[in-house]
Amino acid sequence: MAAVESTRSARTYGNWRRPTSAGILGLGSVGTGLLLAGLIAVVITVMIRGLLEAVILAGVLGLVMLAVLTKDAHGKSLLSRGGARVGWWSARSRGTHLYRSGPLGRALWGTYQLPGLLAPTRLSEHTDSYGRPFALLYTPATGSYSIVIGTEPDGAALVDQEQIDVWVADWGHWLANLGDEPGIEAASVTIETAPDSGTRLRREVNNNIDDDAPEFAKAMLREVVDRYPAGSSTVKAFVAVTFSAAQRPGAKKRTPDEMGHELAARLPGLTAGLQATGAGAAHPLSAQDLCEAIRIAYDPAAATLIDEAHAAGEVPELTWPDVGPSASEASWEGYRHDSAYSCTWAMTQAPRGNVQSGILARLLAPHRDIARKRVTLLYRPIDAAKAAAIVEADLRAAEFRVTSTNKPAARDVGAARKAAATAGEEASGAGLVQFGMLVTATVSDRAKAADARAAIDNLGAIARVRLRPVYGSQDSAFAAALPVGLVLPKHIRVPAELREKL
Repeated sequence: MAAVESTRSARTYGNWRRPTSAGILGLGSVGTGLLLAGLIAVVITVMIRGLLEAVILAGVLGLVMLAVLTKDAHGKSLLSRGGARVGWWSARSRGTHLYRSGPLGRALWGTYQLPGLLAPTRLSEHTDSYGRPFALLYTPATGSYSIVIGTEPDGAALVDQEQIDVWVADWGHWLANLGDEPGIEAASVTIETAPDSGTRLRREVNNNIDDDAPEFAKAMLREVVDRYPAGSSTVKAFVAVTFSAAQRPGAKKRTPDEMGHELAARLPGLTAGLQATGAGAAHPLSAQDLCEAIRIAYDPAAATLIDEAHAAGEVPELTWPDVGPSASEASWEGYRHDSAYSCTWAMTQAPRGNVQSGILARLLAPHRDIARKRVTLLYRPIDAAKAAAIVEADLRAAEFRVTSTNKPAARDVGAARKAAATAGEEASGAGLVQFGMLVTATVSDRAKAADARAAIDNLGAIARVRLRPVYGSQDSAFAAALPVGLVLPKHIRVPAELREKL
């Protein structure tokens, strides 16, 4: 008999691409067009007005191009950073960074309405074909509906690597299938870690303790109930799926009742597909569950009160107009809301090279310097009709950067290979998804904000992702990181496609 030892190499993932457009001197197609138009204007100025005016115009054009080409480590140009600073100054001069709600607040309706992007949202509740109630959130500004699915991930502890690879593959298939689902605009996954109040453990022990048990055993259980929550954390996972209110471009927008009736038949299929990805038991959140999650996010001190109410067998009735903060203040690099202070980072670069499936494990795990941490992955699936055109245009732009010079840079050559690989995978049937990441760190005392920032910078380096604080838009970024299904590109005045081609 002969023993054969099989070695299995670790599976890696990568080849993330940011679409680019063809241009010269590091500019995109729009930037190249502006440069050529400016040069033509300089020539015309020389012919009509004179040399001095043409030199002044050329100097202005050079400053504008310099502001576009000068970028930092996060890929932000001097023009975009200056625009963010001007926008922040404008918002602060108008006082829109301050929010006071309630009967004595500035809001005219006298309730604790959510601030910012979530202020006009409306919540309704419906029942799916399995008889489960689910919350339906309507955003009038973008004409979209969102549903939130609560999951209980199994985790990778004591799980074979083969099973983890299967989960990752099923998750990829679930994301790819979103592009074929009619009306889906975006999806997000939120992993939230928070300290455990110990109320659930106390309720479980008190309900199952035996009165005839030895006193020593009772004393040991009481000690466990008192000491265990001090160092434990809870991990919650939410999946938000956003649908368009119109069935097709230009069609009439559907009402909440019509949308709820349609999603009632589609929701069981979405939850069943999630269970195969390692998400565990997936169930839609009811209106009460969603209100509690958002209320705790804006006021973490309310988590203990809500847990104690559930332990007493009571349900704290919350309505959507009453889950917002009573006071909040956005600053350049942070956001103060009720009993906590938060800072939100955005991913500016995905991991370079190939990584393994557990690359984000440390970033998602609880951290002792952060009271409450929220990591949100944002996805925008692209339907098959547009995906082919996008990857082909990206491939042509990458090849243009290589062939436009006699000595192309190694990064441009590698980008061309990656673009060709992406085009080949899409041609073979793979789906195309745009993705991003938001990380929110919340502390109860503002004095601990520096420790939280240092922790996030360290965790981002371990996860090989480049994170940048969302300067000047902390309140909007905080809302986008919540499991409410906001589609950020639709809330930006300058289209994202135009900025990418600049």
